[in-house]
Amino acid sequence: MINSQEYKPVFQRSTLPHLFLCILALVLSVITPPANSQTIYPLVIENGRVIDPETKLDAIQNIAIKDGKIAAISNEAFKGEVTINASGLVVSPGFIDLHSHSPTKLGQDYQVLDGVTTALELETGSYPIGQYASEIESQPRVNFGTSVSHMFIRLRVKNGIEISHLVEMNSPKPIGFNGLVSAARSLFTTPNEWATEVATETEIKQMKSLLHDGIDQGALGIGLPLDYVSEGVNNKELTMVFEVAATRDVPIFIHLRRGINGDPSGLDEVLNLAKSTGARLHICHITHNAMKNIELFLAKIREANDAGVDVTTEVLPYNAGSTTISAAVFKRDWQTIFDIGYEDVEWMATGERFNEAMWHEYQASHPNGQVAHHYVKEEWTQRALTEPNVMIVSDLLPMESREKNVAPHNGSFSRVLGRYVRELPLIDLPTAIEKMTLLPALRLESISTRFKYKGRLQLGADADITIFNPNTVLDKATYSDPYQASEGIIHVVVNGQLSVKNGELTEHYPGKRLN
Repeated sequence: MINSQEYKPVFQRSTLPHLFLCILALVLSVITPPANSQTIYPLVIENGRVIDPETKLDAIQNIAIKDGKIAAISNEAFKGEVTINASGLVVSPGFIDLHSHSPTKLGQDYQVLDGVTTALELETGSYPIGQYASEIESQPRVNFGTSVSHMFIRLRVKNGIEISHLVEMNSPKPIGFNGLVSAARSLFTTPNEWATEVATETEIKQMKSLLHDGIDQGALGIGLPLDYVSEGVNNKELTMVFEVAATRDVPIFIHLRRGINGDPSGLDEVLNLAKSTGARLHICHITHNAMKNIELFLAKIREANDAGVDVTTEVLPYNAGSTTISAAVFKRDWQTIFDIGYEDVEWMATGERFNEAMWHEYQASHPNGQVAHHYVKEEWTQRALTEPNVMIVSDLLPMESREKNVAPHNGSFSRVLGRYVRELPLIDLPTAIEKMTLLPALRLESISTRFKYKGRLQLGADADITIFNPNTVLDKATYSDPYQASEGIIHVVVNGQLSVKNGELTEHYPGKRLN
């Protein structure tokens, strides 16, 4: 078990002023009643176990909400136009997902039903930033935002294909292109020159200019899924990306170059660049990169932080990866890379496991079919979850239609609360909440001041709040049946409005773009 009181964030902040503010917020939230006891607030949450990971508040309290903010917290009663009785429930800051690929109506529905109030596309990113999440922008259930995508900028510069983000890539609708739509739709299934060809000096300069442009548009960092363009990106191009991040003081969210199971060279490469350039770094899905060397990867990250490098990481609590059966990774020696066999790969449409003959048959007849390759061991996931400063994410794939079984990792946050907090238990509840709320907010608050008001339950904080039953919360989705909502998420408040009430979606769409 991790004792949340011993937790020491690695983020560089002035300790004494921060401690004073935390103590002040705690005192005010506990003992200060509302200035006017006759005030009627639009929304009141009463009698819940309120957990604020920053001040360490953990007590039965009442919360009053007004104008999208937390207006008061006290053990005194408040009057509300709408009152939620949270007796027996946990009242937590809304969960912040740094790694979601599903800015769709269906994706937002399932994410808010998992307690997520802010869903961000930071690993892959997008470009231009304003085109991200166009499907849900007019009616967003939760807050959303994106990094600027090195990958889609590279695609634009190298091949002239204008795709802004992953959902657009998968769309059957006509999309911006220069005669290369078929190539665009097979970005991850067939190696193309945009991913495999080394960039020229001129192209690197163009990419640099567009990265700056994306940051100017409000990107929450730089998305760098390096493993997908590993063959084409040389040290000169990679150094350029790190230098842009350092110059603009934004983090890079990176999917490492992946070698044979446990190879740390991809991690060493980016830690050395972060140290030499001063860029801030966030390593995506640590278990899916470290694999059997999870202990070594975590140790290297700790050592880098001790040496002054600003590096964080995350874990998704599922033990497989997912892609198409003809993905580029399966053109390599995937059995050696992942240390698995055919029997470890699942055909997501039916849940069947492969043998060699079935594998070759399906690759030929169903090249775009989805598979889940089960290569992460449970003990690796548990080890990452117990490491201080490791955040929780979903890595949710685009959810566009219930007819497409392409959306694993639906329910990540409920899974942690149900399986790893309640059932095992592996970590305690305040620690889990901190990993889902405060730590992501701290990672982003130096880029956008909006995040100074998220991930907390304090006076003046944004009223992004998740209320759940700690005795029943659990994920229900599986790889073969991904469209199942989590259990035990009772109410979700986004910017002061109920987006989920009594476990059901409401007609409110209170989310905001955070770029």
